[in-house]
Amino acid sequence: MKLKGRNKVSPEFSMSSMTDIVFLLLVFFMLTANTPNALDLLLPKAKGKSTNTQNVSVSINKDLAYFLDNKPIQPEDLEQELQQALQGKETPTIILRVEESVAIEKAVTVMDIANQNNFKVILAVRPN
Repeated sequence: MKLKGRNKVSPEFSMSSMTDIVFLLLVFFMLTANTPNALDLLLPKAKGKSTNTQNVSVSINKDLAYFLDNKPIQPEDLEQELQQALQGKETPTIILRVEESVAIEKAVTVMDIANQNNFKVILAVRPN
């Protein structure tokens, strides 16, 4: 007489559940990774908090290259581009990101443009 067990475990292994987990981890890490188009600036240190309300960002790196929202721009075109970008905004605000080694006169130039056009300027810094 031949007896056969009903609850026999299959020795085969299904990889579909493992590939689902690996795919989900891959998507998670791709979404949380740093964006490659961000500018790498070494900002000066300071105590205090900054607000997250921002209409436009102006960055100046150590090579004195100007960027308007991560897009390279010539310094002489900055005022016109800022006026276009902030046109129609209720409280036009500029986040000024100037690298630590840049001379203060470059930051003052952007602040002067903002003052002439009644734009609010927030200086971005590293937390202390």
